[in-house]
Amino acid sequence: MAATVAHGACTSWRQAAEPPAFRRTLQATRPSRTACRAAASSSSSTSSGGSRSSAAAGAVPSAAAAAAADEHEVLPGIFEGYWQWQGRRIRYQRSGTSGPAVLCVHGFGASADHWRKNLPVLGESCQVYAIDLLGYGYSDKPDPRQLPPTSIYNFDTWSQQLRDFVAGVMGQPAVLVCNSVGGIAGLQAALDDASLVRGVMVMNISLRMLHTSKQAEWQRPLVRALQDTLRTSALGPWFFSQIANRRGVRSVLQQCYGDPAAVTDELVDLILSPGLQPGAVDVFLDFISYSWGPLPEQQLQAVGVPVSVVWGEEDPWEKIEWGREFAKYPSVEEFVSLPGVGHCPMHEAPHLVNPLIQDFVKRVTC
Repeated sequence: MAATVAHGACTSWRQAAEPPAFRRTLQATRPSRTACRAAASSSSSTSSGGSRSSAAAGAVPSAAAAAAADEHEVLPGIFEGYWQWQGRRIRYQRSGTSGPAVLCVHGFGASADHWRKNLPVLGESCQVYAIDLLGYGYSDKPDPRQLPPTSIYNFDTWSQQLRDFVAGVMGQPAVLVCNSVGGIAGLQAALDDASLVRGVMVMNISLRMLHTSKQAEWQRPLVRALQDTLRTSALGPWFFSQIANRRGVRSVLQQCYGDPAAVTDELVDLILSPGLQPGAVDVFLDFISYSWGPLPEQQLQAVGVPVSVVWGEEDPWEKIEWGREFAKYPSVEEFVSLPGVGHCPMHEAPHLVNPLIQDFVKRVTC
């Protein structure tokens, strides 16, 4: 979109694309400084901002172009490849070759495949990638038992992974679009190096209710004992086996999706198959022992890039009434609630989420 008409065109496009049920929520909660940024951009069509936008629309970065020889098309318009990071293989998927850079980050137990309903649409106007975090999907799963608990699988590790991917593969600052625990990783990346992050959209971000600061004092030794037992005894693999099967995965997904009918056989396979890879059980048991580290409320208070918060109202794990509290933080430019949608809005309601992503990307990159 030309910078000279950015504000008016974005507003008109948004009104046409957004159902009234959540358009009213978005308009009521978006701070006026978002409009100010767009208005300022529209008054400077020949400014350096316009030059940056043109540069962003260029060719695929050289590192990505070099890796493209090893990529293959897994779905129409979606290409998959592997990136070597700190001696580990990291899987990614991508779509589109021009426009702003967007990096999609999955949640706990998921993978890049959870964004397959978003990548082709976003790829029409963006260079969009989805990545498997270390330990998840088809990325490598180094054995956490060789080190102190949660030394590998934590938000500092994933922040570094995201930042190195943006710098080394994408080749330009990116908008991070994240679900669940991926939102904590994305916000941490923005805190660690804001020069690499244009903005962060979080969808049903994990509230980390097992964080030690959110446990009653009497609960802490009990939770710690259970975590240690699961991680170090045969009870842990047994517990994982009760979840990591078709019936268990379907049951969990039907709990967290607003519409149980959206939980198809294909979705069950997409979530289950990576969980059956060697090492997945140890990653699972290590991460559920992670009860410290950053909290989203702390991150939102400190982060210096624009943030969009999107929330499926039917999420049974991350309650909408708790999520609404995030609208008060200075970094949060909008809080958008999605009626009838659960914990994974990007997959359950892509017809609602894709326009929101496109709108946010336009606003923070124009």
